[in-house]
Amino acid sequence: MYWLELIVLTLYTGALSFIFVYSLSQLNLVYIYRKARKKQSIAKAAEITKDYEYPMVTVQLPVYNELYVVERLIDAVASFDWPKDKLEVQVLDDSNDETIELIAKKVTEWQAKGVDVQQVQRPERKGFKAGALQYGMSIAKGEFIAIFDADFVPEADFLKNSVPHFQKDEKIGVVQTRWGHINEEYSMLTKLQAFGLNTHFFVEQNGRSQGGHFLNFNGTGGVWRKECIEDAGGWKADTLTEDLDLSYRAQLKGWQIFYTPDVVAPAELPAAMSAIKSQQYRWTKGAAETSIKLLPKVLKAPLSLGTKFHATFHLLNSAVFICIVVTAFLSVPVLLIRNLSDSWEILMNVSMIFLMGYAFLIVFYWNGFKEKRDGFWKTAKDFVPQMFMLLSVFLGLSVHNAVAVFEGLIGKKTPFVRTPKFNITGKKDTWKGNKYFKKKINPLTALEGFLGLYFVGGLGLAFYFNDFALLPFHLLLSLGFLLVFYYTVQHTRHA
Repeated sequence: MYWLELIVLTLYTGALSFIFVYSLSQLNLVYIYRKARKKQSIAKAAEITKDYEYPMVTVQLPVYNELYVVERLIDAVASFDWPKDKLEVQVLDDSNDETIELIAKKVTEWQAKGVDVQQVQRPERKGFKAGALQYGMSIAKGEFIAIFDADFVPEADFLKNSVPHFQKDEKIGVVQTRWGHINEEYSMLTKLQAFGLNTHFFVEQNGRSQGGHFLNFNGTGGVWRKECIEDAGGWKADTLTEDLDLSYRAQLKGWQIFYTPDVVAPAELPAAMSAIKSQQYRWTKGAAETSIKLLPKVLKAPLSLGTKFHATFHLLNSAVFICIVVTAFLSVPVLLIRNLSDSWEILMNVSMIFLMGYAFLIVFYWNGFKEKRDGFWKTAKDFVPQMFMLLSVFLGLSVHNAVAVFEGLIGKKTPFVRTPKFNITGKKDTWKGNKYFKKKINPLTALEGFLGLYFVGGLGLAFYFNDFALLPFHLLLSLGFLLVFYYTVQHTRHA
Protein backbone atom coordinates (compact mmCIF):
# COMPACT_ATOMS: atom_id res chain seq x y z
CA MET A 1 0.00 0.00 0.00
CA TYR A 2 2.90 2.35 0.81
CA TRP A 3 4.35 2.11 -2.71
CA LEU A 4 0.95 2.45 -4.33
CA GLU A 5 0.28 5.62 -2.33
CA LEU A 6 3.74 6.96 -3.25
CA ILE A 7 3.14 6.35 -6.97
CA VAL A 8 -0.29 8.01 -6.85
CA LEU A 9 0.97 11.08 -5.01
CA THR A 10 4.11 11.40 -7.14
CA LEU A 11 2.13 11.32 -10.39
CA TYR A 12 -0.50 13.65 -8.96
CA THR A 13 2.04 16.20 -7.71
CA GLY A 14 4.13 15.96 -10.88
CA ALA A 15 1.15 16.67 -13.14
CA LEU A 16 0.06 19.55 -10.90
CA SER A 17 3.60 20.95 -11.03
CA PHE A 18 3.50 21.12 -14.83
CA ILE A 19 0.12 22.88 -14.73
CA PHE A 20 1.50 25.25 -12.10
CA VAL A 21 4.56 26.26 -14.15
CA TYR A 22 2.44 26.54 -17.31
CA SER A 23 0.09 28.83 -15.39
CA LEU A 24 3.06 30.95 -14.31
CA SER A 25 3.99 31.40 -17.97
CA GLN A 26 0.44 32.57 -18.69
CA LEU A 27 0.55 34.90 -15.70
CA ASN A 28 3.74 36.44 -17.07
CA LEU A 29 1.93 37.10 -20.36
CA VAL A 30 -0.79 38.87 -18.39
CA TYR A 31 1.87 41.11 -16.83
CA ILE A 32 3.40 41.94 -20.23
CA TYR A 33 -0.04 42.59 -21.72
CA ARG A 34 -1.15 44.92 -18.90
CA LYS A 35 2.15 46.78 -19.08
CA ALA A 36 1.71 47.26 -22.85
CA ARG A 37 -1.86 48.48 -22.38
CA LYS A 38 -0.67 51.01 -19.83
CA LYS A 39 1.98 52.27 -22.25
CA GLN A 40 -0.57 52.20 -25.10
CA SER A 41 1.93 50.31 -27.24
CA ILE A 42 -0.51 47.72 -28.62
CA ALA A 43 -0.70 47.95 -32.41
CA LYS A 44 -3.65 49.69 -34.05
CA ALA A 45 -5.09 49.24 -37.52
CA ALA A 46 -2.82 50.45 -40.33
CA GLU A 47 -3.35 53.77 -42.05
CA ILE A 48 -3.19 54.35 -45.80
CA THR A 49 -1.05 57.37 -46.67
CA LYS A 50 -1.58 59.44 -49.82
CA ASP A 51 1.62 58.19 -51.40
CA TYR A 52 1.03 54.54 -50.47
CA GLU A 53 1.86 52.18 -53.31
CA TYR A 54 -0.59 49.30 -53.20
CA PRO A 55 1.21 45.95 -53.51
CA MET A 56 -0.19 42.91 -55.28
CA VAL A 57 -2.11 40.74 -52.80
CA THR A 58 -3.29 37.19 -53.35
CA VAL A 59 -6.16 36.04 -51.13
CA GLN A 60 -6.26 32.28 -50.65
CA LEU A 61 -9.47 30.51 -49.62
CA PRO A 62 -8.71 26.84 -48.89
CA VAL A 63 -12.06 25.00 -49.02
CA TYR A 64 -13.20 21.41 -48.97
CA ASN A 65 -16.92 20.62 -49.26
CA GLU A 66 -18.18 23.90 -47.79
CA LEU A 67 -21.69 23.86 -49.25
CA TYR A 68 -23.22 26.10 -46.58
CA VAL A 69 -20.67 28.90 -46.24
CA VAL A 70 -18.50 29.16 -49.34
CA GLU A 71 -20.69 31.68 -51.18
CA ARG A 72 -20.68 34.23 -48.37
CA LEU A 73 -16.90 33.83 -48.06
CA ILE A 74 -16.29 34.52 -51.76
CA ASP A 75 -18.70 37.47 -51.69
CA ALA A 76 -16.89 39.00 -48.71
CA VAL A 77 -13.38 38.62 -50.16
CA ALA A 78 -14.35 39.71 -53.68
CA SER A 79 -15.77 42.90 -52.13
CA PHE A 80 -12.45 43.94 -50.54
CA ASP A 81 -11.71 47.65 -50.78
CA TRP A 82 -8.44 47.19 -52.67
CA PRO A 83 -7.48 48.14 -56.24
CA LYS A 84 -8.80 45.44 -58.57
CA ASP A 85 -5.58 45.33 -60.55
CA LYS A 86 -3.71 44.59 -57.31
CA LEU A 87 -6.02 41.84 -56.03
CA GLU A 88 -6.06 38.15 -56.90
CA VAL A 89 -8.46 35.68 -55.25
CA GLN A 90 -7.68 31.95 -55.29
CA VAL A 91 -10.50 29.64 -54.26
CA LEU A 92 -8.37 26.58 -53.50
CA ASP A 93 -11.13 24.07 -54.11
CA ASP A 94 -10.50 20.48 -53.01
CA SER A 95 -14.23 19.68 -52.92
CA ASN A 96 -15.85 16.57 -54.32
CA ASP A 97 -19.53 17.48 -53.90
CA GLU A 98 -21.99 20.20 -55.02
CA THR A 99 -19.64 22.84 -53.57
CA ILE A 100 -17.70 22.69 -56.86
CA GLU A 101 -20.68 23.97 -58.85
CA LEU A 102 -21.51 26.67 -56.29
CA ILE A 103 -17.95 27.98 -56.44
CA ALA A 104 -17.87 27.92 -60.24
CA LYS A 105 -21.08 29.94 -60.42
CA LYS A 106 -19.91 32.47 -57.83
CA VAL A 107 -16.49 32.81 -59.48
CA THR A 108 -18.10 33.50 -62.86
CA GLU A 109 -20.34 36.11 -61.25
CA TRP A 110 -17.42 38.05 -59.77
CA GLN A 111 -15.24 37.69 -62.84
CA ALA A 112 -18.00 39.44 -64.78
CA LYS A 113 -17.62 42.34 -62.32
CA GLY A 114 -13.91 42.64 -63.06
CA VAL A 115 -12.51 40.80 -60.04
CA ASP A 116 -9.56 38.46 -60.64
CA VAL A 117 -10.95 35.39 -58.88
CA GLN A 118 -10.08 31.84 -59.87
CA GLN A 119 -11.30 28.40 -58.87
CA VAL A 120 -8.07 26.45 -58.37
CA GLN A 121 -8.45 22.67 -58.38
CA ARG A 122 -5.51 20.36 -57.79
CA PRO A 123 -5.27 17.05 -59.62
CA GLU A 124 -4.97 15.31 -56.23
CA ARG A 125 -5.92 16.35 -52.67
CA LYS A 126 -2.49 15.65 -51.26
CA GLY A 127 -1.37 17.31 -48.05
CA PHE A 128 -4.87 18.61 -47.17
CA LYS A 129 -4.95 22.32 -46.30
CA ALA A 130 -1.17 22.72 -46.26
CA GLY A 131 -0.94 21.09 -49.67
CA ALA A 132 -3.62 23.38 -51.07
CA LEU A 133 -1.90 26.50 -49.75
CA GLN A 134 1.47 25.40 -51.12
CA TYR A 135 -0.02 24.58 -54.53
CA GLY A 136 -1.79 27.95 -54.66
CA MET A 137 1.35 29.81 -53.64
CA SER A 138 3.30 28.28 -56.52
CA ILE A 139 1.02 30.08 -58.99
CA ALA A 140 0.16 33.14 -56.89
CA LYS A 141 0.80 36.59 -58.34
CA GLY A 142 0.87 38.43 -55.04
CA GLU A 143 3.80 39.71 -53.02
CA PHE A 144 1.57 39.18 -49.99
CA ILE A 145 -0.84 36.31 -49.33
CA ALA A 146 -3.94 36.66 -47.15
CA ILE A 147 -5.63 33.46 -45.94
CA PHE A 148 -9.20 32.85 -44.78
CA ASP A 149 -10.89 29.61 -43.78
CA ALA A 150 -14.41 28.92 -45.01
CA ASP A 151 -16.12 30.03 -41.78
CA PHE A 152 -14.75 33.60 -42.01
CA VAL A 153 -16.55 36.69 -43.30
CA PRO A 154 -13.86 39.43 -43.42
CA GLU A 155 -14.80 43.10 -43.65
CA ALA A 156 -14.18 45.10 -46.83
CA ASP A 157 -11.37 47.15 -45.23
CA PHE A 158 -9.41 44.14 -43.97
CA LEU A 159 -6.48 44.50 -46.39
CA LYS A 160 -6.25 48.27 -45.92
CA ASN A 161 -6.09 47.78 -42.14
CA SER A 162 -3.44 45.06 -42.23
CA VAL A 163 -1.19 44.99 -45.32
CA PRO A 164 0.41 48.47 -44.84
CA HIS A 165 1.95 47.22 -41.57
CA PHE A 166 4.54 45.35 -43.65
CA GLN A 167 6.13 48.74 -44.42
CA LYS A 168 7.27 49.06 -40.81
CA ASP A 169 10.01 46.44 -41.13
CA GLU A 170 11.18 44.27 -44.00
CA LYS A 171 11.56 41.38 -41.52
CA ILE A 172 7.82 41.32 -40.76
CA GLY A 173 6.75 38.03 -42.33
CA VAL A 174 3.17 37.87 -41.05
CA VAL A 175 0.48 40.30 -39.96
CA GLN A 176 -2.00 38.46 -37.74
CA THR A 177 -5.37 39.95 -36.77
CA ARG A 178 -7.88 39.13 -34.07
CA TRP A 179 -10.83 36.82 -34.67
CA GLY A 180 -14.36 38.10 -34.19
CA HIS A 181 -17.46 35.95 -33.64
CA ILE A 182 -20.60 36.34 -35.72
CA ASN A 183 -22.62 33.83 -33.65
CA GLU A 184 -21.27 34.36 -30.14
CA GLU A 185 -24.79 34.74 -28.69
CA TYR A 186 -26.15 31.57 -30.31
CA SER A 187 -25.72 29.28 -27.27
CA MET A 188 -23.79 28.70 -24.07
CA LEU A 189 -21.17 26.74 -26.02
CA THR A 190 -20.54 29.54 -28.52
CA LYS A 191 -20.32 32.08 -25.68
CA LEU A 192 -17.73 29.94 -23.90
CA GLN A 193 -15.67 29.48 -27.07
CA ALA A 194 -15.73 33.24 -27.68
CA PHE A 195 -14.66 33.76 -24.05
CA GLY A 196 -11.66 31.45 -24.45
CA LEU A 197 -10.63 32.74 -27.87
CA ASN A 198 -10.92 36.38 -26.80
CA THR A 199 -8.49 35.73 -23.97
CA HIS A 200 -6.08 34.08 -26.39
CA PHE A 201 -6.23 37.03 -28.77
CA PHE A 202 -6.32 39.86 -26.21
CA VAL A 203 -3.88 38.52 -23.60
CA GLU A 204 -1.81 35.66 -24.96
CA GLN A 205 -1.07 36.93 -28.47
CA ASN A 206 -0.52 40.48 -27.20
CA GLY A 207 1.70 39.21 -24.38
CA ARG A 208 3.90 37.18 -26.69
CA SER A 209 4.07 39.97 -29.27
CA GLN A 210 4.81 42.77 -26.81
CA GLY A 211 7.33 40.62 -24.95
CA GLY A 212 9.29 39.88 -28.11
CA HIS A 213 8.52 36.16 -27.84
CA PHE A 214 7.46 33.68 -30.50
CA LEU A 215 3.77 33.72 -31.37
CA ASN A 216 1.78 32.00 -34.06
CA PHE A 217 -0.19 32.69 -37.17
CA ASN A 218 -3.67 31.44 -36.30
CA GLY A 219 -4.25 29.62 -39.56
CA THR A 220 -6.62 32.27 -40.92
CA GLY A 221 -7.38 35.97 -40.64
CA GLY A 222 -3.82 36.99 -41.42
CA VAL A 223 -1.44 37.99 -44.22
CA TRP A 224 1.92 36.45 -45.11
CA ARG A 225 4.83 37.91 -47.01
CA LYS A 226 5.36 35.36 -49.80
CA GLU A 227 9.13 35.62 -49.44
CA CYS A 228 8.81 34.62 -45.79
CA ILE A 229 6.87 31.44 -46.61
CA GLU A 230 9.43 30.45 -49.21
CA ASP A 231 12.41 31.21 -46.97
CA ALA A 232 10.94 29.18 -44.10
CA GLY A 233 10.51 26.13 -46.33
CA GLY A 234 6.89 26.47 -47.39
CA TRP A 235 3.74 24.82 -46.11
CA LYS A 236 4.22 21.29 -44.72
CA ALA A 237 1.57 18.66 -44.08
CA ASP A 238 3.54 16.57 -41.56
CA THR A 239 1.59 18.07 -38.65
CA LEU A 240 -2.11 18.89 -38.24
CA THR A 241 -1.27 22.48 -37.33
CA GLU A 242 0.52 23.67 -40.45
CA ASP A 243 0.05 27.25 -39.22
CA LEU A 244 1.93 26.77 -35.93
CA ASP A 245 4.63 24.76 -37.71
CA LEU A 246 5.33 27.40 -40.37
CA SER A 247 5.12 30.22 -37.79
CA TYR A 248 7.92 28.71 -35.72
CA ARG A 249 10.06 27.80 -38.72
CA ALA A 250 9.74 31.38 -39.98
CA GLN A 251 10.64 32.92 -36.61
CA LEU A 252 13.61 30.59 -36.25
CA LYS A 253 14.76 32.06 -39.58
CA GLY A 254 14.58 35.57 -38.11
CA TRP A 255 11.17 36.65 -39.43
CA GLN A 256 8.71 38.51 -37.20
CA ILE A 257 4.98 38.10 -36.67
CA PHE A 258 3.25 41.46 -36.27
CA TYR A 259 0.06 41.22 -34.21
CA THR A 260 -2.70 43.82 -34.39
CA PRO A 261 -5.80 43.11 -32.26
CA ASP A 262 -7.40 46.31 -33.49
CA VAL A 263 -8.18 44.60 -36.82
CA VAL A 264 -10.94 42.01 -36.48
CA ALA A 265 -11.77 39.14 -38.84
CA PRO A 266 -15.28 37.85 -38.03
CA ALA A 267 -15.94 34.10 -38.14
CA GLU A 268 -18.53 31.50 -37.25
CA LEU A 269 -17.93 29.46 -34.10
CA PRO A 270 -18.71 25.71 -34.09
CA ALA A 271 -22.16 25.29 -32.51
CA ALA A 272 -22.34 21.50 -32.10
CA MET A 273 -20.25 19.56 -29.60
CA SER A 274 -18.99 17.12 -32.26
CA ALA A 275 -17.71 20.07 -34.32
CA ILE A 276 -15.99 21.54 -31.25
CA LYS A 277 -14.36 18.17 -30.54
CA SER A 278 -13.19 17.88 -34.15
CA GLN A 279 -11.56 21.30 -33.98
CA GLN A 280 -10.03 20.67 -30.55
CA TYR A 281 -8.64 17.32 -31.69
CA ARG A 282 -6.84 18.90 -34.63
CA TRP A 283 -5.49 21.83 -32.61
CA THR A 284 -4.23 19.77 -29.66
CA LYS A 285 -2.77 16.88 -31.65
CA GLY A 286 -1.17 19.24 -34.15
CA ALA A 287 0.44 21.25 -31.35
CA ALA A 288 1.90 18.04 -29.88
CA GLU A 289 3.24 17.02 -33.30
CA THR A 290 4.81 20.44 -33.80
CA SER A 291 6.44 20.34 -30.35
CA ILE A 292 8.13 17.03 -31.19
CA LYS A 293 9.28 18.45 -34.53
CA LEU A 294 10.49 21.91 -33.52
CA LEU A 295 11.05 22.18 -29.75
CA PRO A 296 14.62 20.76 -29.95
CA LYS A 297 15.44 23.39 -32.60
CA VAL A 298 13.98 26.14 -30.43
CA LEU A 299 16.03 25.07 -27.41
CA LYS A 300 19.24 25.02 -29.50
CA ALA A 301 18.55 28.37 -31.20
CA PRO A 302 20.34 31.59 -30.08
CA LEU A 303 17.27 32.97 -28.29
CA SER A 304 16.81 34.64 -24.92
CA LEU A 305 15.99 32.46 -21.91
CA GLY A 306 12.58 34.13 -21.63
CA THR A 307 11.72 33.42 -25.26
CA LYS A 308 12.80 29.80 -24.91
CA PHE A 309 10.72 29.46 -21.74
CA HIS A 310 7.58 30.84 -23.37
CA ALA A 311 8.16 28.93 -26.60
CA THR A 312 8.51 25.70 -24.65
CA PHE A 313 5.17 26.10 -22.89
CA HIS A 314 3.57 27.46 -26.05
CA LEU A 315 4.51 24.33 -27.96
CA LEU A 316 3.69 22.06 -25.01
CA ASN A 317 0.45 23.77 -24.01
CA SER A 318 -1.67 20.88 -25.28
CA ALA A 319 0.20 18.56 -22.89
CA VAL A 320 -1.71 20.33 -20.12
CA PHE A 321 -4.66 18.09 -21.01
CA ILE A 322 -2.68 14.96 -20.17
CA CYS A 323 -1.75 16.52 -16.83
CA ILE A 324 -5.38 17.47 -16.20
CA VAL A 325 -6.52 13.90 -16.83
CA VAL A 326 -3.85 12.55 -14.47
CA THR A 327 -4.66 14.99 -11.67
CA ALA A 328 -8.39 14.58 -12.17
CA PHE A 329 -8.44 10.79 -12.16
CA LEU A 330 -6.02 10.53 -9.24
CA SER A 331 -7.77 13.22 -7.18
CA VAL A 332 -10.29 10.67 -5.84
CA PRO A 333 -7.57 8.25 -4.61
CA VAL A 334 -5.76 11.29 -3.20
CA LEU A 335 -8.87 12.18 -1.22
CA LEU A 336 -8.89 8.65 0.20
CA ILE A 337 -5.18 8.85 1.07
CA ARG A 338 -5.68 12.23 2.75
CA ASN A 339 -8.23 10.74 5.11
CA LEU A 340 -6.99 7.16 5.57
CA SER A 341 -3.24 7.70 5.86
CA ASP A 342 -1.05 9.89 8.07
CA SER A 343 2.21 9.34 6.15
CA TRP A 344 2.04 11.98 3.46
CA GLU A 345 1.14 15.27 5.12
CA ILE A 346 4.05 17.29 3.66
CA LEU A 347 3.50 16.01 0.12
CA MET A 348 -0.21 16.68 0.48
CA ASN A 349 0.44 20.28 1.50
CA VAL A 350 2.79 20.78 -1.45
CA SER A 351 0.23 19.39 -3.89
CA MET A 352 -2.44 21.72 -2.52
CA ILE A 353 -0.13 24.68 -3.16
CA PHE A 354 0.29 23.59 -6.78
CA LEU A 355 -3.48 23.62 -7.17
CA MET A 356 -3.03 27.41 -7.19
CA GLY A 357 -2.12 26.96 -10.85
CA TYR A 358 -5.83 26.84 -11.58
CA ALA A 359 -6.25 30.15 -9.71
CA PHE A 360 -3.58 31.71 -11.93
CA LEU A 361 -5.54 30.59 -14.99
CA ILE A 362 -8.59 32.39 -13.62
CA VAL A 363 -6.52 35.60 -13.44
CA PHE A 364 -5.42 34.97 -17.03
CA TYR A 365 -9.00 34.63 -18.27
CA TRP A 366 -10.25 37.56 -16.20
CA ASN A 367 -7.91 39.90 -18.04
CA GLY A 368 -9.22 38.70 -21.39
CA PHE A 369 -12.85 38.84 -20.32
CA LYS A 370 -12.80 42.39 -19.01
CA GLU A 371 -11.31 43.76 -22.25
CA LYS A 372 -13.81 46.05 -23.99
CA ARG A 373 -16.08 45.96 -20.90
CA ASP A 374 -16.84 48.73 -18.43
CA GLY A 375 -17.65 48.54 -14.73
CA PHE A 376 -15.90 46.13 -12.35
CA TRP A 377 -18.97 44.72 -10.59
CA LYS A 378 -21.00 44.23 -13.74
CA THR A 379 -18.04 42.55 -15.41
CA ALA A 380 -17.46 40.34 -12.35
CA LYS A 381 -21.14 39.39 -12.28
CA ASP A 382 -20.90 38.16 -15.88
CA PHE A 383 -17.44 36.67 -15.45
CA VAL A 384 -18.04 34.34 -12.49
CA PRO A 385 -20.71 32.08 -14.04
CA GLN A 386 -19.03 32.06 -17.46
CA MET A 387 -15.63 31.26 -15.94
CA PHE A 388 -17.22 28.44 -13.93
CA MET A 389 -18.80 26.96 -17.05
CA LEU A 390 -15.66 27.49 -19.14
CA LEU A 391 -13.53 25.59 -16.62
CA SER A 392 -16.15 22.84 -16.44
CA VAL A 393 -16.31 22.29 -20.19
CA PHE A 394 -12.52 22.72 -20.47
CA LEU A 395 -12.07 19.91 -17.94
CA GLY A 396 -14.84 17.86 -19.56
CA LEU A 397 -12.97 17.91 -22.89
CA SER A 398 -9.69 16.89 -21.25
CA VAL A 399 -9.90 13.14 -21.96
CA HIS A 400 -10.82 13.70 -25.62
CA ASN A 401 -7.97 16.19 -26.01
CA ALA A 402 -5.49 14.11 -24.00
CA VAL A 403 -5.98 11.20 -26.40
CA ALA A 404 -5.24 13.55 -29.31
CA VAL A 405 -2.11 14.88 -27.59
CA PHE A 406 -0.88 11.36 -26.78
CA GLU A 407 -1.30 10.34 -30.42
CA GLY A 408 0.66 13.42 -31.47
CA LEU A 409 3.50 12.75 -29.04
CA ILE A 410 3.93 9.10 -30.09
CA GLY A 411 3.80 9.99 -33.78
CA LYS A 412 0.53 8.31 -34.71
CA LYS A 413 -0.60 9.91 -37.99
CA THR A 414 -4.25 10.62 -38.76
CA PRO A 415 -5.92 12.54 -41.62
CA PHE A 416 -6.73 16.25 -41.43
CA VAL A 417 -10.36 16.25 -40.25
CA ARG A 418 -12.16 19.46 -41.20
CA THR A 419 -14.48 21.18 -38.75
CA PRO A 420 -18.00 21.04 -40.24
CA LYS A 421 -19.46 24.49 -40.98
CA PHE A 422 -23.17 25.09 -40.47
CA ASN A 423 -23.85 28.73 -41.42
CA ILE A 424 -25.35 29.29 -37.99
CA THR A 425 -25.58 32.98 -37.10
CA GLY A 426 -28.96 33.45 -35.43
CA LYS A 427 -30.76 31.61 -32.63
CA LYS A 428 -33.28 30.10 -35.05
CA ASP A 429 -30.58 28.52 -37.23
CA THR A 430 -29.91 24.80 -36.90
CA TRP A 431 -27.54 22.09 -38.15
CA LYS A 432 -30.41 19.62 -38.59
CA GLY A 433 -30.05 17.94 -41.97
CA ASN A 434 -26.48 19.17 -42.46
CA LYS A 435 -24.85 16.62 -44.76
CA TYR A 436 -21.42 17.04 -43.17
CA PHE A 437 -22.56 16.28 -39.63
CA LYS A 438 -21.21 12.92 -38.48
CA LYS A 439 -24.02 11.04 -36.79
CA LYS A 440 -21.79 8.43 -35.13
CA ILE A 441 -20.85 8.82 -31.48
CA ASN A 442 -17.25 8.08 -30.56
CA PRO A 443 -16.91 5.32 -27.92
CA LEU A 444 -14.89 7.82 -25.89
CA THR A 445 -18.20 9.56 -25.15
CA ALA A 446 -19.22 6.65 -22.93
CA LEU A 447 -16.01 7.13 -20.93
CA GLU A 448 -16.84 10.82 -20.51
CA GLY A 449 -20.24 9.89 -19.09
CA PHE A 450 -18.63 7.36 -16.72
CA LEU A 451 -16.08 9.91 -15.51
CA GLY A 452 -18.88 12.36 -14.78
CA LEU A 453 -20.37 9.78 -12.39
CA TYR A 454 -16.90 8.94 -11.04
CA PHE A 455 -16.41 12.53 -9.91
CA VAL A 456 -19.92 12.65 -8.47
CA GLY A 457 -18.57 9.84 -6.29
CA GLY A 458 -15.70 12.14 -5.34
CA LEU A 459 -18.25 14.71 -4.17
CA GLY A 460 -19.89 12.03 -2.03
CA LEU A 461 -16.55 11.16 -0.44
CA ALA A 462 -15.99 14.82 0.44
CA PHE A 463 -19.12 14.81 2.58
CA TYR A 464 -18.39 11.34 3.94
CA PHE A 465 -14.94 12.40 5.20
CA ASN A 466 -16.02 15.98 5.92
CA ASP A 467 -13.03 17.04 3.79
CA PHE A 468 -13.94 19.71 1.23
CA ALA A 469 -10.48 20.68 -0.03
CA LEU A 470 -11.05 19.05 -3.43
CA LEU A 471 -14.81 19.61 -3.59
CA PRO A 472 -14.65 22.60 -6.02
CA PHE A 473 -12.37 20.58 -8.33
CA HIS A 474 -14.69 17.55 -8.27
CA LEU A 475 -17.73 19.76 -8.80
CA LEU A 476 -16.18 21.24 -11.94
CA LEU A 477 -15.09 17.81 -13.16
CA SER A 478 -18.42 16.07 -12.61
CA LEU A 479 -20.37 18.89 -14.26
CA GLY A 480 -17.88 19.21 -17.12
CA PHE A 481 -17.82 15.54 -18.10
CA LEU A 482 -21.58 15.19 -17.79
CA LEU A 483 -22.14 18.32 -19.91
CA VAL A 484 -19.78 17.14 -22.64
CA PHE A 485 -21.45 13.71 -22.59
CA TYR A 486 -24.94 15.24 -22.72
CA TYR A 487 -24.21 17.72 -25.51
CA THR A 488 -22.42 15.09 -27.62
CA VAL A 489 -25.39 12.71 -27.44
CA GLN A 490 -28.07 15.41 -27.69
CA HIS A 491 -26.53 17.22 -30.65
CA THR A 492 -25.96 13.97 -32.52
CA ARG A 493 -29.53 12.79 -31.94
CA HIS A 494 -30.95 16.02 -33.31
CA ALA A 495 -28.67 16.21 -36.37
